[in-house]
Amino acid sequence: MRRSALLTVCLAVFVDMLGFGIILPLLPFHTQDLGGTGIWVGALLTSYAAAQFVAAPVLGSLSDRFGRRPVLITALLGSAISLALTGVAGTLATLLLARVVAGAFGGAIAIGQAYVSDFTVGKARTQALGMIGASIGMGFVFGPAIGALLADLGFAGVSFVAAGVALANAILGYFLLPRTTPAAAGAPARRGGGNPLTALRHALGNATLRPLLLVIFAFTFAFVGMEATFALLGAERFGLDARALGLVFAGIGIMMAIVQGGLVGRLSGSFGNRKVAIAGALLLAAGLVILPFVSPWVGYPALGLLAVGQGLLTTTTSALIAEEGGAELGGAFGVSQSASALARALGPLAAGALYDVKIPLPYLLGAALALLAAALLVSRRRGGTAPATPAETGQPATAS
Repeated sequence: MRRSALLTVCLAVFVDMLGFGIILPLLPFHTQDLGGTGIWVGALLTSYAAAQFVAAPVLGSLSDRFGRRPVLITALLGSAISLALTGVAGTLATLLLARVVAGAFGGAIAIGQAYVSDFTVGKARTQALGMIGASIGMGFVFGPAIGALLADLGFAGVSFVAAGVALANAILGYFLLPRTTPAAAGAPARRGGGNPLTALRHALGNATLRPLLLVIFAFTFAFVGMEATFALLGAERFGLDARALGLVFAGIGIMMAIVQGGLVGRLSGSFGNRKVAIAGALLLAAGLVILPFVSPWVGYPALGLLAVGQGLLTTTTSALIAEEGGAELGGAFGVSQSASALARALGPLAAGALYDVKIPLPYLLGAALALLAAALLVSRRRGGTAPATPAETGQPATAS
């Protein structure tokens, strides 16, 4: 039953990311068609991250109180609505509204992470969270590729296809997602639980969660800074055109999926999540330091270091969050997704500004942040206060 539940949740997250990724290749061009400039493209991407920053802790906390299944299905339906709204958007303001709606319902990742954590513990939990990460990565690999293939349908047509995929995902989830009740379901809401800023402040006040949230912010900021500027660096230093850049990013996504889907669970079982996370941070830092100074033949291995480091970090920090989340596991994952969303909103802006000053600067800043993440992980001590989950006690999650 647990394996079936895991595969179902992974499928739901994969298809959700697939639908989101389908429209990405065409979004900047549609923005230009509506009269938008580069700042509008940036605003559309930032609005999604900003809305996710606000909404993710709320959705996560709701899944603690009412169960993962209904909240995840609601998030999947919200994705379908946002994609349909994107398809009919005839003005920049409407398109911006669609991206805000998409971000507001973009909590499927946090809920999916909490979902699989309800069924697993220890090495099995890290492997399950790695599969969630691999599902996300593969959704972003295949989504843009499908969007490019469907480009002849026009932006509206591609958006409606993506909306149909998202709606089918929600319907499939309704029939296949297992009914579980997390430990906090039905419990009174924590004071300020509906306020994402209060939830974030509460998490930052937790001595065991705070360093993990800072680690997540730091390495995500570092990685998205590379994502935001590598197209420029790749064209200038490596002579890559748009097609080659697409292949490079697809390769990064596939490598991360391989790491998260298989390698990280084995390493975690042998060395523990914290040590593997430290190794991931060091690999990420090394790749960022090397990348802006070398030829393509050295640059591609550096990108490999980046991909492996990011894959190790993403999964193991999620597993460490699960260790400390306790009965409010959904809320903890929601706040961690907020930390990631904040980094995704700020990272590209800072990296772009630094790149204009001197090309290596965003990469060196990213490396410094990755080293900061490693230092925080080295100094971190597990609080050991998180209540046992049903999986840890050997008891199955109860039916809702």
